[in-house]
Amino acid sequence: MRTFRLAVSALAVCVALSACGGGQDGGGTPSPTPTGAQPVTSPPSPDASTPGVPPTPGDPVDQTGPALPPPTKRPGGPTKPPSAGGTTLTGTVTPGVEPNCLLIDNYLLIGGPRDVLKAGAKVTVTGRAQPDMFTTCQQGTPFVVETARRG
Repeated sequence: MRTFRLAVSALAVCVALSACGGGQDGGGTPSPTPTGAQPVTSPPSPDASTPGVPPTPGDPVDQTGPALPPPTKRPGGPTKPPSAGGTTLTGTVTPGVEPNCLLIDNYLLIGGPRDVLKAGAKVTVTGRAQPDMFTTCQQGTPFVVETARRG
């Protein structure tokens, strides 16, 4: 009985080892796994020095290329000039879900005098909606405040 157990154990080890090396046929083509799926492999990425071939995501960046100029810094605030007249909103300022975020009727108030724009204050603001602006408040349509008054 002991010989039978030893033979079964040796057979199990041989099967396990042959399964580990079974996919290496030397042809470079991966063979399907027992589930039928192909093993995950990454295709060779194009050479970064090849002209006309864009690098794929994850390719190393060529550190020897020309340096780009530093980005120009613009003062914070709107990127477009204020519009004549703008839009007027009247309502009660409500706090947003993030700190320092204030809203009126689902408009996120950007800028403006913070002594006037406080949660719970009834205000009238003039400005313009700028839906393409990125914010950290994660709610409301950005509204760049030009003027604000209580009332």
